[in-house]
Parts: sequence; structure tokens; C-alpha cells
Amino acid sequence: MKGQDKRKYAIYSRKSKFTGKGESIENQIELCRQHIKLHHGNVAEDDILIFEDEGFSGGNVNRPQFQAMMKEIRANRIQAVVCYRLDRISRNVGDFAKLKDEFDYYNVEFTSIRDDFDTTSPSGRAMMMMVSVFAQLERETTAERIRDNMHELAKSGRWLGGTTPTGYKSTQIVGSVTVDGKERKAYKLEIIKEEAEIVKLIFSKFLETNSLTQTDTYLLQHNITTKNGKNFTRFSIRSILQNPVYMIADQNAWDYFEKSDVEIYADRAEFDGKHGIMAYNKTIQKSGKANQMRDMDEWIVAVGKHKGLIDGADWVKVQNMLSQNRSKSYRKPKSNVALLSGLLYCGNCGSFMRPKLTKRENAQGEKIYSYLCETKERSRCQNCNSKNPNGNQLDHMICEQIKIISEDSSEFMKSLDNIQRRLEGNREEYDQQLNALKKELQENEQQISNLVEILAKTPNTPAFDYITGQINTLHEKNEKIKNRIGELESLTKSQFYSSEQFDKTKELLKSFGQSFDTMSVEQKRMALRAFIRRIVWDGKNVHVVLFGDEESEIDYTDLLEEKSEPLGADSE
Repeated sequence: MKGQDKRKYAIYSRKSKFTGKGESIENQIELCRQHIKLHHGNVAEDDILIFEDEGFSGGNVNRPQFQAMMKEIRANRIQAVVCYRLDRISRNVGDFAKLKDEFDYYNVEFTSIRDDFDTTSPSGRAMMMMVSVFAQLERETTAERIRDNMHELAKSGRWLGGTTPTGYKSTQIVGSVTVDGKERKAYKLEIIKEEAEIVKLIFSKFLETNSLTQTDTYLLQHNITTKNGKNFTRFSIRSILQNPVYMIADQNAWDYFEKSDVEIYADRAEFDGKHGIMAYNKTIQKSGKANQMRDMDEWIVAVGKHKGLIDGADWVKVQNMLSQNRSKSYRKPKSNVALLSGLLYCGNCGSFMRPKLTKRENAQGEKIYSYLCETKERSRCQNCNSKNPNGNQLDHMICEQIKIISEDSSEFMKSLDNIQRRLEGNREEYDQQLNALKKELQENEQQISNLVEILAKTPNTPAFDYITGQINTLHEKNEKIKNRIGELESLTKSQFYSSEQFDKTKELLKSFGQSFDTMSVEQKRMALRAFIRRIVWDGKNVHVVLFGDEESEIDYTDLLEEKSEPLGADSE
């Protein structure tokens, strides 16, 4: 390390997403590591800290590893930051200007090896500022181009692709549309008569009942399903009711969007009372997350090429009704003391059973509650008519039985020991495969490191492309190995329990009988979930599947016999 400065070196790498193009994060890091060793003397590996973000844009600094690096800098533990290219650090001139000032404040050098910029020289600092300006300009130009593309799409009224809404299919139309200077195929939505009738029925029933629940019940009772053959849910019904694609582009539609400050990319005369609405920039789409609806003033609305299904006045009325009813959704009672919610299933239809409180009390002064099948409730007993078990009795009997099996001498505890021994034996085979793969991965990474070292010594030679190709080939092999390792580790986690988990569960079972009665309701729920997989009520018997053995069940025949309290309001 230079002089008496004992602070460490930081390598920062970022890639917005894996595309198969450009340098991988691994290659960026190796090149930066070799740069540090070549230009900063004999730097030990322990003195190089790696910070890598994958799947994050450079448009802002809200990246976890970047923030971790800045925390180290502010603690005065970093003397230099090295990155592969300047835009890996930031594509925003404002962010980079603040970052540069902060580097200067903490006396941190900055080097971008691909751009050959170095903050130790005035020219390097000036060039980096210029490059960051152009990086931000590119970002802002891209955002502006995307908006222009949406306007171009709005002008055409075409369907963008993806999952088509219920009631329509996507068909190619004659001609094309120019987007971003390129000719692209044009599509439109075409009505599927049977599905369209279901959409009209959903709007009609909601307007009639002013209730998502009653609309849901009607569809269940009449066996009306989605285009994939599944039952509608209140969420899917709401999604249909809120989708402007069904709205007929009439004067009511124009007035609604104009009043809502929506950008309408059409003349009022084009709202002809025949075609449907096409809304662009309507949702925020993030990988792995449900789409979020943008505020309406961010939408771009146009008249589509497809036919609408719902009059503008009715569609607007539905939106107002949905807005007014948001506060009426079901809320779990605050005084709920039921223990088996989330564990209890209906043996008749497979649905969850949730607690339903009454205003009555039993002899112990407890609020009486039963468990109710969700499908039974939603269909008003038409699709399922399973009896409602008395929740107080069911909870009590399950807890008492669990106390019994928690004893050391119980058959369940002996079975748990046998399962643990068997699964630990199977795990050895997976461990051997994992060790072999990890060894191969380590050997490939060493080869990459050696090739990168050679590459750093032979820049701008015919061998450069050849060596880079070898590095990329090894990197591709490593990616496949990492995927396989991930699959094996995931399989191990999903099928096997660790010895610590078995021991923890057995200890919990042993202490269950002694401490259960003193637990709070929430603690009791957590304790039961620790070693009960699921409970099935078939209207007469209760079947309990316990931790560790998916096949064997505890079958409590006639567990809930008639006692001082009835099973439920509708029980025979």
C-alpha cells in the first residue's frame, strides 16, 4: 500500500440485468483487481473489498452494495475506489458531482480503468465530469424516447402484446407502425364472444349488487370460470372492472378522462361510441412483483382499434362504486382468539377455513366461534356445504393431543428420531455432488484469474480477443455450475430438515405441555405452526399432518362429539 495509508481498496461493479452481452460482473471485478495490483504495488487480497450490485440501474444511488461501500468510505476505511467503467458508478451527473465531492472530502482516489480516468490528475477529473454529463444525457434522452414511442403507439391504437384481457384475442392487422425509427408489426384486439359475455355479466352484476362479494358468489354458484378454467376471485373481478380496455370510447369516456387530467392522444370526435379505450403507461412493471397502477395523470389514453364492451357512463359509475366500497372489505376481528387459521382446510373442497365469531359465550366465558369454509361462504353453501366445526372445541382438542405426543415416550417422538436418521443419510449423497461442483467452480475461477492476469500484460494484441473468449467460455460454464448448485441447495432445503431444526422441534415439543397454558394467543399460534403442517376437517373427522412425516396422519375420528355447545349455526 502507498505510503503510510493503511486504508483498504474498494472495487465496485454493477450490471442492471443479465443480458449475455458486455462484461459480466465477475470479469469486471477481476480486471479491477489486476489493475490495483499492477498500479498500487503488492496489495494483499484482504485489503481489497468487493462491492457488487446486479439488477440495479445506474440512474440513482439507491443500490444496496453501493450504499455499503459509501458507509465504509464515510468510516474512513477506504483509500481508493476502482470500477470497470464510469457509468458503473453513476449515470446521473448530479449524483456523480456529489459523489466526487464526497470522495475528495474523505481523500479517496477514484479510477475508471476502461475510460482511463484518474482523479489524481486535473485532466482526469475534468474528463470524468464530461463523461458523466453525457451518461445522464443518454439516460434522459432514452426516457424521452420511450415517452415519444408511447405517443406513437397511442396514435396507432395498437395492442402492445402480452396476456390479452378476458374477452379479447390479439390479431395482426394490415400495415405496420413505426416505433423508435423501426417498422414493427401492428396488432389489435378482437372480441371473443363467449368471454365478452362473461365480462358484460360481471359489470352487470356489480352494478346490480354494488358488491364484489355478491358478484363473486353469483359466478361461483353458476360455475362461471375464467378463460383458464379457474374460479374467479374478488381480486380478478376487480381487475376486470378497473380495466379501461372494456370502456366504449364515447363522450362520457372523454369527459371522465379530461376531468381526471389524463393525457388524451385523440380528438374528441374520435370518441365515436364504438371503439374501445387503449391506455398506455398505465402500470409500473417490476420483475417478481405484482404490477402497480400509476396515477391517472400519468396515463396516455387513445382510442383503440378494438370494439368496446361497456358504455362509458356504466364504466365510470363502476369506478365510483369501487372507490366508495374500499373501506367495506372484510377485516379480521381484533378479538379473534382462534388458533388454527392458516392450518385448517376443508376436506370437502380443499379451501381454507377461517374463524367466524358469534356474540355468544360458553360456560368458561369464552366467545364462541366456529370455522367456516371460504368456498362455502363465497358460494352461499352451493359449491360446498361442509359442517362448521365448533372452533373452541377443535382448538382445545388439538392442543390437548399435541401435549400428549410431546412426551418423550410417545410413538411420534420415536418416529421423528427415525425420520431424522434416514434423511441425514440421504443428505450425504447431495453433499457429495455439491462438493464436486464447488470444486469445479473454484478451479474454473482460478483459470479465469490466471487468464485475466495474462490479459492485463498483453493489451491491444491479437491474443486479447482470444483470451477474452476463453474467459467468457469459462464464465458461461460457471454460470451453469452455479445454477446446478442452486438447484441442489434448494432441493436440500425443501426436502430435508437440518439436525438443528429436528432438535429444536423436539425441544419445543417437550416443553409444549409444560408451558402451553401460560402462552399468549399469538405464541400458541406460532408454537402450533412449528410442528403442524396442516389440519383437515371432513365434516366429521379431523386429520392432523405433523412435522417430519408427510404420509402419516393423526386421525381423530369423531373428535368433536356433541357436547354442551353445538358445532355451529348450520350444523345438523
